[in-house]
Amino acid sequence: MKKYVFLLTMTVLAAVLWAKAGGERIRMATGGNTGTYYAFGSAVGQIFTSKTNIPVVIQSTGASKANIQLVAAGEVELAIVQNDVMDYAYRGTDLFTGEQTQAFSTMAALYAEVCQVVANPASGIKTIADLKGKNVSVGDAGSGTEFNARQILEAYGVTFNDINKQNLSFGASADALRDNKIDAFFCVAGAPTMAIVDLAMGKDITVLEVDDAHAVALIEKYPFYTQYPIASGSYRGVSGAVKTVAVKATFIVSNKLSDDTVYRLTKTLMESSAEIAAAHSKGAELSSSYAISGISVPFHPGARRYFREIGVMQ
Repeated sequence: MKKYVFLLTMTVLAAVLWAKAGGERIRMATGGNTGTYYAFGSAVGQIFTSKTNIPVVIQSTGASKANIQLVAAGEVELAIVQNDVMDYAYRGTDLFTGEQTQAFSTMAALYAEVCQVVANPASGIKTIADLKGKNVSVGDAGSGTEFNARQILEAYGVTFNDINKQNLSFGASADALRDNKIDAFFCVAGAPTMAIVDLAMGKDITVLEVDDAHAVALIEKYPFYTQYPIASGSYRGVSGAVKTVAVKATFIVSNKLSDDTVYRLTKTLMESSAEIAAAHSKGAELSSSYAISGISVPFHPGARRYFREIGVMQ
């Protein structure tokens, strides 16, 4: 009975807010319901709803590529995606070869998704260049991680033809390295990542560095990357910060959303960082300077208006 009353109350509240917003609502695409995109999006969605009076409906999805396709199809208005995947979509390359779409714009970058290269020290691997001839998992086939792996290896003069490439999920990669079935794997996720934390508890690991020179060359070719240090102590046995690169979890919006609506959403996002951080740890990474850097897809006019207003964008 209590559950029925709660659901009825929420339905009535949504209807009231929808009416107050003049019939406007925002559908937000996130990711799988056990992942960071979904949890973070749900936390932000509640704040958007309460502060803008525009109902925000959260959808569990297949994450970045699926989210861009949903925006292009007009099925959602707001989505969380990796900034590299949205670059592919906007230019019609890599994951979006033959599927180019420019039906979306950037609202704000949110937090870092860190490119981590984990190796078994017993394999004699000290640098990314040492991955030549090794058994290496590069993430699921066709995933953003697989493209990140190809690009990072390329910066070190290594191609997929130079390694024994395997396509395993993060959890399966950690298990395979634990069982000495692979020598190294790529993982693109917030750091510390639980799959790596669990692996390091029972096995010695090395987290390989993307040094300054290679990072600069990588960023010059692929401007959606940023340099990022994995904090000391993130994983057992890994002492000192490890230099690497990261892509960014980013809010994109449909070009059909009005400038005023996107302005209100952007303003609410950036000025509610403390509340978002209290609801989800990734909210602590929100900042105006981070929100606009490392982004290759144009910002929505409503977002630009806000960032110009606070003096961080020309």
